[in-house]
Amino acid sequence: MAEVEQLFDKIEKESGTLDILVNNAYQAVQAISNNVSKRFYECDPEIWDEVNNVGLRNHYFCSVFAARIMVKNFSGLIVNISSAGGLTYFLNVPYGVGKCAVDRMAQDMAHELKGKGVTVVSLWPSLVKTELMDKLFKDEDKLRDLQNASGAISKISPETMKQNFNDNESTEFPGKAIVALASDSAVIRKTGRVLLTADLGDEYGFLDVDGGKPASIRSVSALLKLAGCSFLYPYLPRWIKVPGWVMTAFTSKL
Repeated sequence: MAEVEQLFDKIEKESGTLDILVNNAYQAVQAISNNVSKRFYECDPEIWDEVNNVGLRNHYFCSVFAARIMVKNFSGLIVNISSAGGLTYFLNVPYGVGKCAVDRMAQDMAHELKGKGVTVVSLWPSLVKTELMDKLFKDEDKLRDLQNASGAISKISPETMKQNFNDNESTEFPGKAIVALASDSAVIRKTGRVLLTADLGDEYGFLDVDGGKPASIRSVSALLKLAGCSFLYPYLPRWIKVPGWVMTAFTSKL
């Protein structure tokens, strides 16, 4: 991490400040894809490092170095890119643990940064239309493996999955969400929270690059559509959403 620390030192020397840090570096997509149908005990245990070194560990280190600069200037925004895998089982054990930890990291860092003027949030995009995901959705076997390893979506038909993938967000949409947060003078009120890109789109009024409005995973109409209730979802407004605390309570093991 010496080179990473040197990067932040250079930023401080050249600019004197740091406005935004987005923790999004990740290298485990291929490793997860190669092991998507395996249980944790069937994988090489070093997959943990592949999933969480350039991810959870890197996010923590970068946040430490960034916060040192931001605290001095009493301002700054740290965004951890996470996913619903932090709430419920998805893909594999290292992935879920890593995403859950990233969400908790935002919460705990916000606690320790209270009164320092620095905002820390965790941001959940929905399914993003990357080139890799597009390729996966065209491979019937890989798509079936993904569903079998994805708990909550295992009962959704491949046809429904493909249809909903086409309606999901572009790679630019999370960027628009971050810009909206950075432009909000009252963003500190959101510190420590898990935020959904689609919810931010509704709140701040921005659209995807194609003019569309990706649906929130909390949207009742979107959930009905995923469940195959095509006769119901068109009649429910997209703004009717499942409260976040209900989703958390539903997955709680306490």
